[in-house]
Amino acid sequence: MSETLSPAAPGSSTGLPVLDLRRLHGPDRPALLDELRRAARDVGFFVVTGHGVDPALEASLDDGVRRFFALPVAERRAIENTGSPHFRGYSRVGTEQTAGAADQREQIDVGPEREPLPRHPGDPAWTGLVGPNRWPTTLPGLRTAVLAWQAEALRVSREILRALAESLGQAPDHFDRWFDDESHLHLKVIHYPGGTASRQGVGAHKDYGFLALLHQDTVGGLQVQLPDTADGSPGAWIDATPVPGGYVVNIGEMLEIATRGYLTATRHRVTSPPAGVDRFSVAFFLGPRLDAVVEPLTLPADLVAELGEAYDPDAYDPTHDPANPLHAAYGENAVRGWVRSHPDVARRWGWS
Repeated sequence: MSETLSPAAPGSSTGLPVLDLRRLHGPDRPALLDELRRAARDVGFFVVTGHGVDPALEASLDDGVRRFFALPVAERRAIENTGSPHFRGYSRVGTEQTAGAADQREQIDVGPEREPLPRHPGDPAWTGLVGPNRWPTTLPGLRTAVLAWQAEALRVSREILRALAESLGQAPDHFDRWFDDESHLHLKVIHYPGGTASRQGVGAHKDYGFLALLHQDTVGGLQVQLPDTADGSPGAWIDATPVPGGYVVNIGEMLEIATRGYLTATRHRVTSPPAGVDRFSVAFFLGPRLDAVVEPLTLPADLVAELGEAYDPDAYDPTHDPANPLHAAYGENAVRGWVRSHPDVARRWGWS
């Protein structure tokens, strides 16, 4: 069964902080770092503008995305992800699952262009995630645009991650060692068709990497769950209304572990658009090397004191949620996520 979706809070339009990254390069940098830290801590979601991505590249990406999903079904299925042991390629509506229910979206899963790693008995399971992408032969421009935007999304995400590290009292390069040429980046090119029987475009979930960055059209549908209320009631859902020229950014589970829960990965979902409306987006996920083991950082005392008794870093337990225990070893999280989301691919290639 799909999740029963409660409506977003009345009049909740965006509510997400909007941060201009150009302020990182001027006298307003300290204020921007403080705003960034508070947005990441209190909401876990924010919008960045002033990121420097060429609008012409975004237009080329948008055009390629719409062209691909307008192809005949047979041409889209020619690169279906069931043909890839690395979970790369196209998946049809209803074949990816979130929280055990089918998502009403079709998409292409893309990663860095790499050759498969040699596999040996006893190797970690995550070595099987490395491999080539699958591209439509009839749209060569799609590969060019997607990989070019992926490189820009990586640049922007790394800039945000360095700024976050500095805002938490660390050196800006604190996380850099995990983000070399073998980082496990991941990108989704997504189409949400309108008028589906289920409202679950994507079910409620958290992202398991460090950061996620979303380029979306003007349709909307992304919703963010605010923190629980003081009496323990679940937080309200708010609409993350698209901001012209802005990318939505959210905190992933690896940053939650790294900060011992000072920053927390936030639940979010996407509701299906109404009949006659299509939604398109491209989501980028900043993951470290698959062999990364996240080491909790030591926060300055003044940051810990800001939260008072509500926060005790020594009491943080990443396995507290039995339905979603977190692992400091990133590769374990990545394998778990892929197998859970694409059981058909996992069965075909012996992942489960």
